Amino acid sequence: MMSTVLTEPQVAGKLALRGDNLVKRFGAVTALDGVSLTLGEGEILGILGDNGAGKSTLVKILTGFHQQTSGTLHIHGDETLLKSVDHARALGIECVYQDLALANSLSIYHNMFLNREIVRTGPARLLRLVDHKQMRERAAQCLDDIGVHVPSVDLPVERLSGGQRQAIAVARAVNTNARILLLDEPLAAMGAREAALIIDLVMRLKEKGGLSIIMIMHNYAQTLDIADRIMLMQRGRVTYEQRSANTSVAELMDIVRREYRAMRATTAP
Repeated sequence: MMSTVLTEPQVAGKLALRGDNLVKRFGAVTALDGVSLTLGEGEILGILGDNGAGKSTLVKILTGFHQQTSGTLHIHGDETLLKSVDHARALGIECVYQDLALANSLSIYHNMFLNREIVRTGPARLLRLVDHKQMRERAAQCLDDIGVHVPSVDLPVERLSGGQRQAIAVARAVNTNARILLLDEPLAAMGAREAALIIDLVMRLKEKGGLSIIMIMHNYAQTLDIADRIMLMQRGRVTYEQRSANTSVAELMDIVRREYRAMRATTAP
């Protein structure tokens, strides 16, 4: 099995995240088999792999949904065992999943503050009321800051396009002061125009600084265009890692084909 793994000194600047030899077992099934990764501050890392490669399990560990069976995680230089999703969020780790977790019948600004509503004290000082005015203003400001344009933050999410919904979900994560953002298949099932909207948004977030991004992807060409580095996962392992400028779709496909042939050879009767 071919493996080209970059070591920590080759990641420019400080590290936002580092995982060392992460293993995750579910009974007799090993979903992650010694995965190591680094994410530099302000960097975009693209993680590629087919279904069953271990990408989703890795995301769940990085977001505190699962704990690794063995191995260590360092978040901004400190060794950390993420105990829950809330623990990860408290450390500035946010994830936008494929289902987006948006309430389609609610407005954009309601979704931006879903379960994190801004409240104010009522006239009797005993009541706490949702501050719709401030939520509208903050939602509009956040969207403007990252270049997401919508007619009104009062618009129901169900009236937005797929690309706009993805942008709202990303904006909501950024609005929580995220420092590490995980995007799970952000371009899945999108046409070229909507994919371009999300790609532009990701690049603007990078230019603003202060945010490190991991993108879980299937499309090799799109990933090479966006990410600073790519990491290829197969069967729960990292089989290739390289700077995007130093590899190609053809090389990645060749690695996948060689791995597949090797697997077939070991399982053939």
